[in-house]
Amino acid sequence: MRRKIPSNSALLAFEAAARHGSFARAADELALTEGAISRQIGRLEAFLGVALFERVGNRVRLAPNGARYAVQVREILDRLERDSLYLMGQPDEGVSIDIAAIPTFATRWLIPRLKRFQDKHPKITVHISERLDPFILTGSGFDAAIHFEHPAWTGMRLYHLLEEVLVPVCSPALLADAGADASLDELPRLHKRQNPDAWQLYANEAAIELTNSAVGARYDLHSMLIEAAMAGLGVALVPRLYVEAELEQGRLVAPWPDGKSIAKNFCLVLPEPVELSEAPLQAFANWILQEARGLEP
Repeated sequence: MRRKIPSNSALLAFEAAARHGSFARAADELALTEGAISRQIGRLEAFLGVALFERVGNRVRLAPNGARYAVQVREILDRLERDSLYLMGQPDEGVSIDIAAIPTFATRWLIPRLKRFQDKHPKITVHISERLDPFILTGSGFDAAIHFEHPAWTGMRLYHLLEEVLVPVCSPALLADAGADASLDELPRLHKRQNPDAWQLYANEAAIELTNSAVGARYDLHSMLIEAAMAGLGVALVPRLYVEAELEQGRLVAPWPDGKSIAKNFCLVLPEPVELSEAPLQAFANWILQEARGLEP
């Protein structure tokens, strides 16, 4: 059955007129005459059977139905433009895959290693987007996700990558200023907003007394916590795998034990088994699994 969709010309004319609140300015933007804009919108209104604009003398203004429709049309046109530009940017003889990842994992672990994948598979472009929460992978536009194990991934194929073991870290200067005998309870503590009880869980495991485990500044991302710790703002409880370089360089210190009981597992989420995936995704999956195991890609 033929789709009941207005013409692109009519939608473009309507969106421009709605955005500017003027047929004349829409005509200038689209390099058309004001009469052409008016005719396109008239055809659109006839097609829909709904008045989109109210005519008051020589002026027009959006009708309530037109205002709602304008928002929807703008979103669709914006998405169509993004998708078109995405395809236009594809390499002539290459392919691409889209990966959703936890932001700090992407910036601190995945991207620094991605050059090795690129060297081995120069015709595969990897696009990375951030996703903080689990989502329905099917129909999302993503080929795979890198996230924590979660019930939301039921029905997907999960492959273990790494364990997120949290460790308290701070700048050497903060520790020096506090004195060698300073306890963790005496130092300012930094929190990840989504894990408000992490410090109390850590204190219970490590048998460390914290007078008020909830006191301290809160940040949305582990990457923010790491920067705050390096700036001397306090002690941050962050995944060790994110701060290995800073610990080696001495920019951060970790004189306290790891918090293994509050660890989470990172996993690669695929819509089907690796061996059944399309070749580009299969290549990426095999590579990242090897990287996680510390093997040569």
